[in-house]
Amino acid sequence: MFKLGLIINPVAGVGGSVALKGSDDMVKHALALGAELKANARTQTALSVLLPYQEEIVVYTVNNQMGEQAAKQLGFNVELVYQTHNDNTQAFDTEQAVSALLAEQVDIVLFAGGDGTARNVAKIVSHHAEQNELPQVPVLGIPAGCKIHSGVYAITPTAAGRVVELMITKQLVTLTEGDVMDIDESLFRQGVVKAKRFGEMQIPSELRYVQAVKSGGKESDELVLHDISEDVIAKMTDNNESLFVIGSGSTTGFLMSELGLDNTLLGVDLVQNEALIASDVTENALWQQLMLAKEAQQSVNLVITLIGGQGHVFGRGNQQLSPRIIRFIINQNGGKENITIIATKAKLTELNNKPLISDTGDNELDQVLSGFMPITTGYKDQVLYPVSSPL
Repeated sequence: MFKLGLIINPVAGVGGSVALKGSDDMVKHALALGAELKANARTQTALSVLLPYQEEIVVYTVNNQMGEQAAKQLGFNVELVYQTHNDNTQAFDTEQAVSALLAEQVDIVLFAGGDGTARNVAKIVSHHAEQNELPQVPVLGIPAGCKIHSGVYAITPTAAGRVVELMITKQLVTLTEGDVMDIDESLFRQGVVKAKRFGEMQIPSELRYVQAVKSGGKESDELVLHDISEDVIAKMTDNNESLFVIGSGSTTGFLMSELGLDNTLLGVDLVQNEALIASDVTENALWQQLMLAKEAQQSVNLVITLIGGQGHVFGRGNQQLSPRIIRFIINQNGGKENITIIATKAKLTELNNKPLISDTGDNELDQVLSGFMPITTGYKDQVLYPVSSPL
């Protein structure tokens, strides 16, 4: 039998849709703002890949929303190794659960969360290996957090399931070291990205399914970024009454600086008539602005970039752009022409021909967003690049 260790941080990512840039110490605040818990749903997406192998798997996990609920709802054989009594689980629960899973000698620890969860898992996995003079047990993360800089995560929940499937079917899977990274969330909320390496863990490596560590820092080629910005600004000038939704990232940040506007590097801002009308908006606030634009018969344009080294355009670091927001924007004209993706050719080259990824959490929408899309790479300069739904 394949012994699958499973841990879910049920509050992972809860701050994303309400523009809190993370979930650390923000759970109650996020829920009060209307955020929804989605880590269990993302875990079930991963586990669904393994349904054909149910008879060959025992899921070792934690009670309630830390794993038991998700696995049992899908019909998996479940063994509880740890009981939490916390309504809002803490780092302590994750660490205790990892210790219990390692004692059961599971074949892999599959966990859902963000970089904070990865740190908790790494702390125990590394200590266990050192203390017992054993190789580290393989781990793999299901991306569910607001911020995922670590290289121990699959690119999508489905991809996480595919990697475990390779192990269950006894295909050759290379083990490699994935860096565990995390950032200072207090600085993150101020628009400052300060990432730090906290170690590494052994992961089953399959390049189609496991993400690279996010490339950091601002673009160095300012001339190219200036040309990209000029192209977008020309579009704004031609559509002065339109509402422009500006996504997160350093490339869109450069655009905002060229407009002479303050920008939320890691949030979503709204521009109209080349003026800032709202900054760091939540998903709900953004929806209200779209309804006002609809009432005024104003078109809405979305300007986004991709995460360097990973290629995500939706579903990672911009949860404010929910499925209903994206559907509204593309349904205005029955297509995707109101979405402008901006990136340098160097940033696209770093992806090594891997497609951009749309992981909105809505499979039907991801399919709509799939296919070749134009990427603005300079002034009146575009390239066609493939966008893929989650694997």
